[in-house]
Amino acid sequence: MDLVIRGARVVDGTGGPSYTADVAVHAGRVTEIGRVRAGGRRTLDAHGLALAPGFIDMHAHSDLALLRDPDHSAKAAQGVTLEVLGQDGLSYAPVDDRTLTEVRAAIAGWNGGAPWDPEDDVGFGWRTVGEYLDRLDATGIAVNAAYLVPQGTVRAYALGWDDRPATPAELDRMRRLVAEGLAQGAVGMSSGLTYTPGMYASGAELTELCRVVAAYGGYYCPHHRSYGRGALGAYAEMVELSRAAGCALHLAHATMNFGENEGRAGELLALLDDALAGGADITLDSYPYTPGCTTLVALLPSWAGEGGPEAVLARLRDDAEAERIRYALEVTGADGCHGVPVDWSAIEISGTADPAYGAYVGTRLDGWDSARRLLLGDRLGSTVLQHVGHEENVRAIMRHPVHTGGSDGILRGAKPHPRAYGTFPHYLGRYVRELGVLSLEECVAHLSGRPAARLRLPDRGLVREGYRADLVLFDPQTVAAGSTYENPRVLPAGIPYVLIDGRFVMRDGRRTDVLAGRSVRRTPHDGR
Repeated sequence: MDLVIRGARVVDGTGGPSYTADVAVHAGRVTEIGRVRAGGRRTLDAHGLALAPGFIDMHAHSDLALLRDPDHSAKAAQGVTLEVLGQDGLSYAPVDDRTLTEVRAAIAGWNGGAPWDPEDDVGFGWRTVGEYLDRLDATGIAVNAAYLVPQGTVRAYALGWDDRPATPAELDRMRRLVAEGLAQGAVGMSSGLTYTPGMYASGAELTELCRVVAAYGGYYCPHHRSYGRGALGAYAEMVELSRAAGCALHLAHATMNFGENEGRAGELLALLDDALAGGADITLDSYPYTPGCTTLVALLPSWAGEGGPEAVLARLRDDAEAERIRYALEVTGADGCHGVPVDWSAIEISGTADPAYGAYVGTRLDGWDSARRLLLGDRLGSTVLQHVGHEENVRAIMRHPVHTGGSDGILRGAKPHPRAYGTFPHYLGRYVRELGVLSLEECVAHLSGRPAARLRLPDRGLVREGYRADLVLFDPQTVAAGSTYENPRVLPAGIPYVLIDGRFVMRDGRRTDVLAGRSVRRTPHDGR
């Protein structure tokens, strides 16, 4: 054997009772579980440690970070062995030259890579989904990565950033782009329906694209149209859309935010339970924190984003147009801010693209004038924490049987959300050990076995003979997030070992130089 792990508490990812066993690993796979009599080239004494399948981050924004940062301890140190990229309807494939430039500008706050910043250029030599996945493999990455076709990017490619219905020819082009991305290995399609240009799509347009996703055996992952005033209606729209398309549904960072939704998680869960009882295929992900995190420009009304990033900047420079934006934000409630009038005191700047505006980081905005000045000066690249969540909703949703873990971790900025570095140990330390919201076995299933099932991975997500040796060993008594709102880039405690394909990515609590990650591509499906 390459490795024999002795005396671990095996928490196998099924949700069933844990047990003590030896686990043998050879040629990147688990080969024996029980009392392993054979020796190994290496032996690891795991007494006092839990051994679990590697955690799967169902909502990651590491699209460029994996290429830029080979270390990637932000995720590897949490026990994450697979991330799902291409989230919220905006990422970097499929594109042409025009669309790539526009998307790079639009989500510079999420990922960096702004077209005006030559020092943060990862090459961008790809144009298709397959070429992007090939680039991940050629570069060598810290953890595995799957990809969702981003619907907003597809819409920008097919018809630009216009707020109008797609023509039949444009809809056909979008169908082809989604099909090509799935055929090249994407696991599904994402949307960001409070982000331009994806939010300009009608339900009928989305349904047509989801029919393509269903034909390829993928799933639809929407950031739906509202987490605020219209949250329940927005969830219901996604459930009905997926039913009409016959497509599996995975609700991104599912929560109920803003004052309108305090204590209303039960209504969301009742909606989902009714759909599940009727045979719907639905899962969701969430992070174990109350604030959200996005870009400052995302709060603006949808009409302000028509035409793309340069058009947004032009409107912000125009005093009359800027006043229209302010009125929508502060009085009527912009759709970009989930239909709720913005509370500037809840908006904390977490990062800026231009270091010249670094003094804003960690401050709360004092009104529209400051927001406008920052949007223009930082060329829409600023990220924010939005303090609008409710702890009771977070706990209720994480208990649901179809729940999975997703960090939604934005790794850019001087003071990012602590979820980027802390989601998975925070679940285990805070919500398992300290609060008992979930048992250890249940929590590990939420973070490994259940997401692997959603991704239709035949040999990941469980500690089982024949499965890939993507494994994490942690101390249930000490595991905890190190990241805080004040110091968000601190690595977790109590996770000494992480393996991908049987190779140590973390050993004795330190990152090795191993780059064992690869693209994880959609399993071929016969339903096309």
